[in-house]
Amino acid sequence: MSDANAIIRTENLHKRFGTNHVLRGIDLSFPEGTTTVILGGSGTGKSVLMKHLIGLLKPDQGRVLVDGENICDLDGTDLTRLRAKFGMVFQSAALFDSMNVLDNVAFPVREHRKDLSEPQIGDLVKEKLALFGLEGIEDKYPADLSGGMRKRVGLARAIIMDPKIVLYDEPTTGLDPITTDYVDESIIRAKEKLKVTSVVISHDIASAFKVADAVAFLFGGQVVAYGSPDEIRRSEHEAVRKFLGTWLRKN
Repeated sequence: MSDANAIIRTENLHKRFGTNHVLRGIDLSFPEGTTTVILGGSGTGKSVLMKHLIGLLKPDQGRVLVDGENICDLDGTDLTRLRAKFGMVFQSAALFDSMNVLDNVAFPVREHRKDLSEPQIGDLVKEKLALFGLEGIEDKYPADLSGGMRKRVGLARAIIMDPKIVLYDEPTTGLDPITTDYVDESIIRAKEKLKVTSVVISHDIASAFKVADAVAFLFGGQVVAYGSPDEIRRSEHEAVRKFLGTWLRKN
């Protein structure tokens, strides 16, 4: 699970909240240009781990290396600089209801690329939306979109600044099977077209196995199984077998 050349690497990561020891020595590598899914049930530390990757939380012990830099040691402008390597797709898409699609997707560009004109920004937004089959919706508002379209707009916004890494927080939660498939295909397309490194937090087994190059299974704040989807299917760890349960018997 450790790769010195990985774009993100966690080393002996520990995090406590009071008496709750959430992360208990996480050692993980995220190879450049691949998709790693952090799979596990509720309360196993998946979201806490993701917050450490982007520097929203600092560990009690251990470190997180991003492109060789320890993000845990950074603050202020240095932390902002390193975070520019990331795009984030939130569970709810987190679009601004009062803004149309163009303004939602353009928001990071207008904040950080003062050198671009409005026509250039508009062209960039259309280019990113087209990657996910969202042509001609620039004037629509989030309320006009389906759940799957909102997720894809959120993905277009996440990659508008050409990040090296995209983090996905439960991207298929609450979606029907057809819409889930659209979102899964969008994650795969982002990796193939943009060569981004993707980290997906999920408890959706079918989605995880479809998009993942590697799966890390969290249980009790530790990585108890790591490998390809096929290797995770064959895992003999009791927690993994119990989690996969009915799904494994049907597939």
